[in-house]
Amino acid sequence: MKRKKIGMLLLAFPLVVAMALLPGCGKVNQSVNNDKKNTESLDVPVATQEVFAMDTYMTLTGYGDNCEAAVAAAVEEIQRLDALFSMGSAASEIAKLNMDGTVSVSEDTAVVISQALELFDTTGGVFDISIYPVMELWGFTTDNCKEPTVEELSSTLEYVDASKIQYDANAKTVSIQPGQGIDLGGIAKGYTSDRVVEIFEEYGLEAGLIDLGGNVHCYSEKIDGSLWNCGIQDPDDENAVMCILSVKDRAVITSGGYERFFTDSSTGKTWHHIIDPATGYSADSGLISVTIVSEKGMLADGLSTSLYIMGLDQAIEYWRQYKDSFDVILVTEDRNIYVSEGISGSIYCEEGFTVIK
Repeated sequence: MKRKKIGMLLLAFPLVVAMALLPGCGKVNQSVNNDKKNTESLDVPVATQEVFAMDTYMTLTGYGDNCEAAVAAAVEEIQRLDALFSMGSAASEIAKLNMDGTVSVSEDTAVVISQALELFDTTGGVFDISIYPVMELWGFTTDNCKEPTVEELSSTLEYVDASKIQYDANAKTVSIQPGQGIDLGGIAKGYTSDRVVEIFEEYGLEAGLIDLGGNVHCYSEKIDGSLWNCGIQDPDDENAVMCILSVKDRAVITSGGYERFFTDSSTGKTWHHIIDPATGYSADSGLISVTIVSEKGMLADGLSTSLYIMGLDQAIEYWRQYKDSFDVILVTEDRNIYVSEGISGSIYCEEGFTVIK
């Protein structure tokens, strides 16, 4: 667990916690490490490694022959992707793009930007990687957060429009307009977990758990044949779990305003990091937590933020349009929980939930 301070900003517990041994829906007191003992009793090799990348602590666990090599290769891949996408390194492709305006990009960056632009279209502009200048204005990129003036925000919002990003798929070049900047933070970890899954497959692992700072991706099922259990954090209590979801071969990614926020010392207002590109302010949609469950981590990562900004009604309509690609758990300000029908039989919420169809 990472706890990070940004002025008066706190980074809460991971939004999704994988509980490898939890058999039902009792107290959440298990961890991935407990599963190692169970694995050893079944004579299945296990390897676990931690790495700090993409501004978060990550834990990879692989089960099966070649697990040590697979996990080591996955860590190396995470570090390689971090070097490509990092906003904190002037040598990254994204930093060069923001500085120079045009760059030739690697296959990985091309894939992520292409998916981001597709999400921009399907969400009606809600998912917008050109939000970077506004994030920078608020101080979320420098850990020096402050509330901007209306004038500052208005002038900066003029640069936020991903439709102006020019991507040449054949030449693999990306160009942005003067004053624009992009940030892949809302989708990069999802792509990274997809790549780790591919590596686990290449090495023929039996099972694996990928925890990229709360972005959980469950590879296959547990070695005893049961499902992985993922606890969804209670938005009102960082030490509690609101729901428990049982899955295999799925990414489970949650977004919430309680994850990263600050209180402005001059105004006393509290702002969180999920910015609505239509207003430039923290999203205030009536939702306090959105979890996306999908086979594809990159899709889940981008949609968790997007549907949070949309609000309940629009999020449900979006799911209905694209429900073959993902499932969703939506939590409103009054703690009503809405679960898409595809996972309604695999989730337990102590407070109950409404199935959306």
